[in-house]
Amino acid sequence: MTIPKESILLVDDEEAIRGILSKGLGMRGFVCDEAESGDQAMNKLEKQASDLVIMDINMPGRAGNEVLPEMTERFPETAVIMASGVTDPKVIAKCIKDGAQDYLNKPFRFEQVLSCVNSTLDKRRVALEIRRYFQDLGKKVGRNRNESRQMFFGAIQTLVNTLEAKDSYTNGHSHSVVETTMVLGEQMKLSTEEMDDLCWAAMLHDVGKIVVDPNILNKPSELTTTEYRHIMTHAIVGPNLVKPFVNDRIVEIISHHHDHFDGGGLDQTIAGKDIPLGARIISLADAYHAMISDRPYRKALSKIDAMEEIQWCSGSQFDPIIANLLLGSIKQQILQSRNTK
Repeated sequence: MTIPKESILLVDDEEAIRGILSKGLGMRGFVCDEAESGDQAMNKLEKQASDLVIMDINMPGRAGNEVLPEMTERFPETAVIMASGVTDPKVIAKCIKDGAQDYLNKPFRFEQVLSCVNSTLDKRRVALEIRRYFQDLGKKVGRNRNESRQMFFGAIQTLVNTLEAKDSYTNGHSHSVVETTMVLGEQMKLSTEEMDDLCWAAMLHDVGKIVVDPNILNKPSELTTTEYRHIMTHAIVGPNLVKPFVNDRIVEIISHHHDHFDGGGLDQTIAGKDIPLGARIISLADAYHAMISDRPYRKALSKIDAMEEIQWCSGSQFDPIIANLLLGSIKQQILQSRNTK
């Protein structure tokens, strides 16, 4: 007996497109249903949830990207792929920010659609497994706050180790970022509560990479613009993934940990001191450890070269005050290293 694959709702005002996709995906074991508008799709999901929705943007009535935020909020376990002939990077980024897992450009080849569907459903399974694991964990620990925090932190460490195993070049990265982040937080005399939030955010800052294609993470050459955008979706996916388990301050820090101090980051909406302090600290610690680590497309920088890079980007990418603190800390490490030789 063949076990059916996941269910897919195809949302497009063009019947021919729905028919082609339904036939092709159905032949590969998926259970397909169709809707000709966003509102009809919402009604169908109310009656029977789908594992995946493939939805066109340009449709009569409410556009697909207008329906998307409501769909992802009301049906968080349903993955969504947006499809459109629109190739504007800002439109694509907004769809990802509103909860879409991927974006297909029309006209598309069926092999491209199938690959996207399989990849998105794989990521959905992982995300659901993580979410349910933490939900079960929360039920087990009950109201014992200390026990709860210890178990959650242990689970997070396991998750991060599993995540970094996907990328041989970043093994131990999150732990290194935590250490540097804590040093900077102490130098800035943050409160115990702020340090606690900072630690959690630093440990979780890259958790969204669970949905990033490992082939892109480990690409042996420089990334294309499209590939870079794909990797950067982790700063959107990660906060949504951990939101049920951490406070809003931690979510905000993770959301903005790639923002540039001068506002010049990808699709950035805030700048300067409007960026959460924790995000500004982690941004620098994250970048520094990336600099001094081997990457698929380049060798690690020396600490001296990394210092020059930080100095160069101080005030633009990095908060200049935090940059000065880290530069002083690195200098001290170098001097201590020389004195022990």
